[in-house]
Amino acid sequence: MTQRLRTEDLAFLAKETARTPMHNVTLEILDPGTSGFDYDALVELVDDRIAFVPRYRQRIRSVPGNLANPVWVDDPEFDLGYHVRRSALPRPGSMDQLRELVARIMSRRLDRNRPLWEMYLVEGLEGGRLALLAKSHQILVDGISTVDIGQVLFDVDPGPKHLVQEGWAPDREPTQAGLVFDALKQSLTSPSLVLQTTRSNLDSAGRRVSDTATRVGEVIAALSNRRSHPETPFNVDPSEQRRVVFVRTALADYRKIRREHGGTVNDVILATITGAIRSWMMTRAESVNTGRTMRAMVPMSVIDEEREPTSLGSSVAGHLLSLPIGETSPVVRLHQVSYALRSHGETGKAVAADRIAGVAGFAPTTFHALGSRVAFSEAQHVNLVITNVPGPQFPMFAGGAEMVETYPVPPLLPGFALSIGVTSYDGSVYYGITADRDALPDVETLGSCLTEALDELLDVSSQSRPRAPRGRKRPSK
Repeated sequence: MTQRLRTEDLAFLAKETARTPMHNVTLEILDPGTSGFDYDALVELVDDRIAFVPRYRQRIRSVPGNLANPVWVDDPEFDLGYHVRRSALPRPGSMDQLRELVARIMSRRLDRNRPLWEMYLVEGLEGGRLALLAKSHQILVDGISTVDIGQVLFDVDPGPKHLVQEGWAPDREPTQAGLVFDALKQSLTSPSLVLQTTRSNLDSAGRRVSDTATRVGEVIAALSNRRSHPETPFNVDPSEQRRVVFVRTALADYRKIRREHGGTVNDVILATITGAIRSWMMTRAESVNTGRTMRAMVPMSVIDEEREPTSLGSSVAGHLLSLPIGETSPVVRLHQVSYALRSHGETGKAVAADRIAGVAGFAPTTFHALGSRVAFSEAQHVNLVITNVPGPQFPMFAGGAEMVETYPVPPLLPGFALSIGVTSYDGSVYYGITADRDALPDVETLGSCLTEALDELLDVSSQSRPRAPRGRKRPSK
């Protein structure tokens, strides 16, 4: 039986525009060492591991007359060379050049006539390193039928793997008549399908009316020369172009602050982001008066103990958090964030970081995608979305090449000009900031403010600062 898109998947597709492409991106920096890892090796690796994520060889087919939700079908013309691409940076191959390339790739929508993902191996990065960029549509990764392809590419062992050629052949693609017959048959045997189809059609009609009303309101505002004033610089509709900022910090610094002031590493990360936003807004002469807060949607893992660790689809839930950007003391900010998060932990569903980090493969890529899905559904009346996922604290390898850095690149939702993703991995904490290119031209300053906010928390700690791990860098500018 064909597998249909769910109503929430159709909502993603309906809301997707050139200004709000609905895909997640992750960026890994690889050191090939003596592995000989190159583009051909990546294609071979993906060809082997894609069997674990069969959805990555499927595309969407609509049902005539909208008698039922669209279905996933094998792509009879699946071309791995189209999806796994090769790129290169000009000399000197700096991180600034890489950021510009990532921003351009992030800005482009995926082709709905093909499987909804792309991957790029970027050569020419300084120091002989490579960059691996993976881009997957949000409806592709649900944590149940499909995890992110990045999760299955990485191993804990750098040694060579025995690749198994599965000899995949696509299932026969259904005809238009077959799709109609299947929809009618399922409608007779499954009343829930009728309800789901009706709800999807009503939701689609409602979204069209809402979008039309929004556009009419924009035209009226323009003709009357009125401008809406966003609550924060982050709450404006994005343009079609993006900026990205990457920041690498030492996990030991967060652990030191946690030991000194209590709470968790997650608390310290969110307090650091709060301090960074406060400082950045001050550089813009924005008001950060005492008592001012910023509402953040922070998707968090809520895996139950009885649930299998690979069943991740319903394991992430949204948590609303007020960031105390008006508080002048970094320690008080930390305590306020810790107190606000404690209620989430006391529900009995919060999962320890080591539990998430222990999920097979490189799970942060999947958890960031699930966090984006939750944010799309629940991020109403908030100012900012922050996804924070702990990763393994040991090296991982793709085809023998070591992953030395990893950065999430979260999408921008309608009405948001900024999104922040955080991943901890092998002794470091990595921030990926996505911003609208026009609305936030000074977002690189926010990257600098992150390291300054962390330094501020360290300065008020009594113990001496531990040495940063090898390769720690300030944010690129």
